Amino acid sequence: MKSVSIITVNYNQSFVTEQLLSSIAKTNTYFNIEIIVVDNASKDNPVPAWKQQYPDITFIASDKNLGFAGGNNLGVKAAKGDYLFFVNNDTEFTENLTTQLVRILDEHPKVGMVSPKIRYFDQPEMLQYVGFTPMNYYTMRNSCIGQFEPDKGQYDKPAGPTGYIHGAAMMVRREAIEKAGVMAENFFLYYEEMDWCDHVKRAGYEIWIEPNALIYHKESVSVGRVSGLKEYFMNRNRILFIRRNAPLQARLFFYVYFVALVVPRNIINYLRHGYKGFTGLLFKAIWWNVTQSKNSTRLGYPF
Repeated sequence: MKSVSIITVNYNQSFVTEQLLSSIAKTNTYFNIEIIVVDNASKDNPVPAWKQQYPDITFIASDKNLGFAGGNNLGVKAAKGDYLFFVNNDTEFTENLTTQLVRILDEHPKVGMVSPKIRYFDQPEMLQYVGFTPMNYYTMRNSCIGQFEPDKGQYDKPAGPTGYIHGAAMMVRREAIEKAGVMAENFFLYYEEMDWCDHVKRAGYEIWIEPNALIYHKESVSVGRVSGLKEYFMNRNRILFIRRNAPLQARLFFYVYFVALVVPRNIINYLRHGYKGFTGLLFKAIWWNVTQSKNSTRLGYPF
């Protein structure tokens, strides 16, 4: 039985993280696991109390907010598992979730990453994810399969390849991490898992979806459905992803497409909805990419 390290990152959401830990305890049927919780420099450090409350769980307290990738990478350094299961702290497990994902990696050595089906927690019959289409590098567009559809079993087919895993729940083979490297920390938030997928694929592995495994996701608990933080990093990292992964011809086309179409469209949308300050954040996102290398560790944090 392969060992599994379940890794999650907490940032100012102790109660949400505790709900995740409770769901794992109630539903987990795979017993060769360790659980690692990284606290990303929360305002009120919950780790001392957690160590008392959960003596069998490994807690790591970061002295600074390292973002999604950096926090998870701290967990990777401590993990002992053959497979590493990265889950958002705003998810909740279902029965046999870990077991079903382990089976995919056990039976298919060329699979480097696998995600389960994801439904919205507050609308438990609505799908959020059952795979991604491939990326169009010219427009930086792809589609999340099944999103917002009622789950009537229409995607419950045997596991198989997909364009990208979903960052809310992804089990990764340790050997794939050793060959492709860990997640790039300069993304901080958003697109880091897609960037990681492209690197894992270039290392020779496949990306799969297992629709018969299920997890629930409390979407955007950490940053809100609309926020300046989200808008800045979504725009900044969309450009960064292309810089790191697209061929030259596609990159050049995307730059023109983004400036000529995406920027005006976004500004009109900000004005229409009264999103104050968002136009400035958009230009800060662009300027970061103009002035920084694709491997720069400077985040250009806008607040």
